[in-house]
Amino acid sequence: MGCRLKVFLSEEEKVTLEELRKAKDIPQRTKDRAQVLLLNARGLKNEQIAKGLNWAISTVRQTLHRWEKLGLVGLWDAPGRGGKPRYSESDLIYLENCLAQEPKAYNSQELAKKLASERQVNLSADRLRRVLKKRRKKVGNAPTQLQKQNN
Repeated sequence: MGCRLKVFLSEEEKVTLEELRKAKDIPQRTKDRAQVLLLNARGLKNEQIAKGLNWAISTVRQTLHRWEKLGLVGLWDAPGRGGKPRYSESDLIYLENCLAQEPKAYNSQELAKKLASERQVNLSADRLRRVLKKRRKKVGNAPTQLQKQNN
């Protein structure tokens, strides 16, 4: 068995990690990593921390090593995880302008074809429908706002 990995935290770092652990707008993974550091600094062994959080011991060690190398920045996930959008905001604005200016009513398949032919953006009709629906909720529409007021 290798030697025990122990983190020593200053009072300022402890306060920062406690605040980070309790913050509402921080990802849960980051909060968990802050908790690992605090527990390690209090003297718990890596095996105990892993068991308490239902993590692998290697994950606890990796968190401690990331803290040693990168400090506070090491608690967050690296950017670039997940798929990248195949469309831009300007593509959606273009579609909205087309819908507002042209008298024709489009379905999602026709909109997907229009986007592919005129903007070289390939989205399935289903995906385009979901993106526009989500966008409508962000921007807001009268029926949704009325439902919220009635509740």
